[in-house]
Amino acid sequence: MKNLQTFLTVCCSCLICNNLYSQRIETVNIPAGTFYMGSTDATAGADESPIHPVTLTYSFRMGVTEVTNAQFEEFMPSHKKYRGKNGLSCNDNDAVVYVSYQDAVDFCTWLSKKEGKNYRLPTEAEWEYACRAGSYTPYNTGDALPEEMCKNQVIARDYQPVSLKVAQSAPNAFGLYDMHGNVEEWCYDWYGAYSSEAQTNPVGPDEGEYKITRGGSHHTPVQYLRSATRMAMIPEDKHSLTGFRVVESDFNPISCRIDKEKAFFLPPIPYVIPPSNKKIPFYKHNHQPSLTWCDNGDLLAVWFSANEENSREMAVLSSRLKKGTRQWSEAELFLKIPGRNLTGTSLFNNGKGELLHLNGVEAAGDWQNLMMILRRSHDNGLSWSKPQIIASEHTKRHQVISGTSRSKEGYLIQACDAGPGSHDGSAIHISKDEGTTWTDPWNGKALPDFNKDKQGSTIAGIHAGVVALKDGTLMALGRGNSIVNQEGKKRMPMSLSHDLGKTWTYSPSPFPPIDGGQRLVLMRLNEGAILLVSFTDHPQRTPEKERGMTFTAADGTTYTGYGMYAAVSYDEGKTWPVKKLLTDGTTRFLNGGAWTGHFIMDDTHAEPRGYLAGTQTPDNTIHIVSSNLYYQFNLKWLEKK
Repeated sequence: MKNLQTFLTVCCSCLICNNLYSQRIETVNIPAGTFYMGSTDATAGADESPIHPVTLTYSFRMGVTEVTNAQFEEFMPSHKKYRGKNGLSCNDNDAVVYVSYQDAVDFCTWLSKKEGKNYRLPTEAEWEYACRAGSYTPYNTGDALPEEMCKNQVIARDYQPVSLKVAQSAPNAFGLYDMHGNVEEWCYDWYGAYSSEAQTNPVGPDEGEYKITRGGSHHTPVQYLRSATRMAMIPEDKHSLTGFRVVESDFNPISCRIDKEKAFFLPPIPYVIPPSNKKIPFYKHNHQPSLTWCDNGDLLAVWFSANEENSREMAVLSSRLKKGTRQWSEAELFLKIPGRNLTGTSLFNNGKGELLHLNGVEAAGDWQNLMMILRRSHDNGLSWSKPQIIASEHTKRHQVISGTSRSKEGYLIQACDAGPGSHDGSAIHISKDEGTTWTDPWNGKALPDFNKDKQGSTIAGIHAGVVALKDGTLMALGRGNSIVNQEGKKRMPMSLSHDLGKTWTYSPSPFPPIDGGQRLVLMRLNEGAILLVSFTDHPQRTPEKERGMTFTAADGTTYTGYGMYAAVSYDEGKTWPVKKLLTDGTTRFLNGGAWTGHFIMDDTHAEPRGYLAGTQTPDNTIHIVSSNLYYQFNLKWLEKK
């Protein structure tokens, strides 16, 4: 009895003295709220901007201190071998170090089972929100970090012994200790670039190479201990600078990941990101994009940049969306032939480990008399072959349209505007040898009157989308050359060819015509259906009484919607039972770029104009870009009532 009493006295004395409760994790409530994440501080890293609003719609509990040696070693006793390595983290109540990301995750899983609660690592947004505790100064203590919080804050080749004992200086306004320094702390998120868009409950990219760490550590210059400072580590790495603290919450970050087996539509984001490198020729007018998927999971978008469309300064730029991320890279130079107009670009993944890039090249500054070139990439668009001239004459019918496709026979089909005018129709070029040689099946005849002539040798409408039907017929939809239907209404023209583009027959489609600053997407989906993405009307040129289309809401009622929509056909273009406005109903103020400019998206309004390009990745996600914005959804979302 005497020995037990002595043990309890010593034990309790030790715990009280150290302001610690043994292996129990003490947490404090962090309320829901909104804050501005990031920094433009003079000492900030480029990855801390842009500052953007973040809303956490839930409260959560966070560990008052970093997890200590004693707490962690109850889970992993073998970790004791790291005690005192490099003269650091010697004692029970020192912050644990030498833990990998998975070690920290496994501890949270073990603790959850032990206590019957939901423990995990904090998301990066949760961490910064909790650290700031309502502050916007560099540190939650103000403009400087108090001396008592500093632990040899210099770059040192050999570490000096410093105490990593937790909770030895004042807590922040939320009651959290050691948010600045002591040790870095693992966060849940993969490292990725910030977006300027407002975020709600963000959880970082879907995939990545590095995991976020926050807070800075001993033997680190003090500017890296700021509330906004971002660092990252290879998940398998472990060293004496990094430990972690836990969060207890019913909010599960995994639930925010896209389940691509279910219906989803993601908020549109910009993909035209101005370059910080001023040597890259980035002009005021960025337009006419193309888009493809890469075998490594990336998306690659390209577009022309110019001050005027009929000009000589034009360059083709590119941006990349790396696999698993939600932020496009800054614009990079993709193609520039000095002093030449480069109107018309198409990218295509041929499904054989190769990307193709086709482009028009004008000798002067206009877009009428173009030759055509082709480049190839075998490394996901990181490098390209020298341009190969595939149509050498500078003439009409060579203005490349995004949307390269394949015929039933496996031939490549490339649509091109047949002339520079808005009613000049579209041509096609066919390659039977994977792009080495190309032919135009045109018979040389002039454009027909699409409302009177039932047949001709040119597709009705410029900027046409072309898709091969299962019986080998080519179907095309285009802009302009509208055909009046039996009700006397102008309709988007549909062109069909049964002889690989030598002749085309014309009829009115079920869809309204489109006009200036608008281009459609027509493509075959992996699931077998045909997808059209177009616009209900032109916001300035369509008569008011003809504007909008009728759509069906989830409750079965109908409404008039305006702007970009998608239509799906399951019977090779005969009927289009699915028609859906491309909005999730959330009100947003967006910039469509180029001729579109700013617009409001809401439950009845989508993007009103834009040159569209699209692709579908092997995971069946549909990707659409307009002149400035990127959309991501799937067929199940289109089909969902």
